[in-house]
Amino acid sequence: MKHDLKITYYLVALFFVTQLIGLFLLNQTISEIKTSDTGVITVRYEEPITGRPQMEGQDSFNYIMIMILVGTGLLLLLIKFRLFKVWKAWFFLAILGSLSISLSVFLSDGMSLLVSLVLTVWKIYKPNPIIHNFTEILIYSGIAILISPMFDVFWGIMLLVAISIYDAIAVWKSKHMITLAKAQTENKMFAGLVIPYKSEAMAKKDKVRVVKVQSKIPLSLDQKEVKTAILGGGDIAFPLLFAGSVMTYLIKAGLSSEMAYFKALLIPLFSGMALYLLFLKSEKGKFYPAMPFITAGCLIGYAVVMLL
Repeated sequence: MKHDLKITYYLVALFFVTQLIGLFLLNQTISEIKTSDTGVITVRYEEPITGRPQMEGQDSFNYIMIMILVGTGLLLLLIKFRLFKVWKAWFFLAILGSLSISLSVFLSDGMSLLVSLVLTVWKIYKPNPIIHNFTEILIYSGIAILISPMFDVFWGIMLLVAISIYDAIAVWKSKHMITLAKAQTENKMFAGLVIPYKSEAMAKKDKVRVVKVQSKIPLSLDQKEVKTAILGGGDIAFPLLFAGSVMTYLIKAGLSSEMAYFKALLIPLFSGMALYLLFLKSEKGKFYPAMPFITAGCLIGYAVVMLL
């Protein structure tokens, strides 16, 4: 088992909570459900504060894949030439934009931007696990609000398959995903969920000592380091995007937005189960591409949704 059972439960539970909240916020941005004279139902989502690329289908698929490849290439260059200030500025703007999208669901644009700015500064300059994971939940909700309406179910599946293949190659072959993960944690700019924990012996001594592991993040404001369990941002975002496309499909099929939301939760339920099985079968100290397993869970969940 890659992590202690208790930590595994926490990480999988946090994954599911992120999916649950992300789908809920996406559902809240539905601005119109309209039925034409021919009985065709269309679903419109509110334009996010940052705007949304006006594309769909294969164009959306191509756009996301190009952005991932270009973004990964740029990030590797920043790491190679140690341009960490540029990376931090990029990281700052990405977090600020995603948080603003999420918070604008309930707050005015100005207030959401102000609160997002405070949270972003806190996250980057005074990090701790609570604020880190709280903002991560809102970040992936913002990504879902921005991107999910661009995909239907078919292209959502194509995206999952493509990302799963890419993830396997990036971890097992080129290994550049491992380089990115290490660089993110070492520079305290990790995109994903983080659960720190102490061993029983450390807990008894009631103090923190440094443990050499594959990933580290500050436990508190004293900046001491502890062993952590992590889950990358892509492993959270892509199943959420797919679940959002399924929710839209269900509304177009005639379900209410509320019923579509609850039914779509079967997707993160099964993808969470797949993630849990991966953690159970994986070994400590090794890196695994999570997306192939999460994608399998998403597709099983989608099959169950269709059967119901």
